[in-house]
Amino acid sequence: MEQKKAKIVAELQAVKHNSGKSYNQLAEETGLTNVYVAQLLRRQAQLNPQTAPLLRAALPDLPQDLVSEMMRPPLRSYDPNLIQDPTVYRLNEAVMHFGESIKEIINEEFGDGIMSAIDFYCSVDKIKGVDGKDRVVLTFDGKYLPHSEQVSCFLVLFFCEIENNNQ
Repeated sequence: MEQKKAKIVAELQAVKHNSGKSYNQLAEETGLTNVYVAQLLRRQAQLNPQTAPLLRAALPDLPQDLVSEMMRPPLRSYDPNLIQDPTVYRLNEAVMHFGESIKEIINEEFGDGIMSAIDFYCSVDKIKGVDGKDRVVLTFDGKYLPHSEQVSCFLVLFFCEIENNNQ
């Protein structure tokens, strides 16, 4: 399965490379975020039927068999050695370093819960800092999901309802 995915990703990356377009250009042409376009071309996200024509227009050499493959639910996985890449390592380090404070602020602003990584938008932007040097801006825009109180009466009612329906 992983070998098939690697082959498809290599083909998708070749189409992008041969187009000469950046992820930002493809994002602009498709109306998606640059990170989501990258996720699509790495088979980490599923291509929606409404978006397929926009992606085909942006990447005219994208063959229909790859488009069809991209519209299937992907195997969302990663190479465990990816953490060795300096960019990925530093990103992980930043989240680990600031994570406890970020969690505390999420809890303070929203309550006991988490940020979804499913209902989630992510983008990478380039800006000039106050010193005139290039800076990276990462945006993680996730839906807030409150934790549920696990009240046993709801569980009992659920199972009672199932038993009543089976009789």
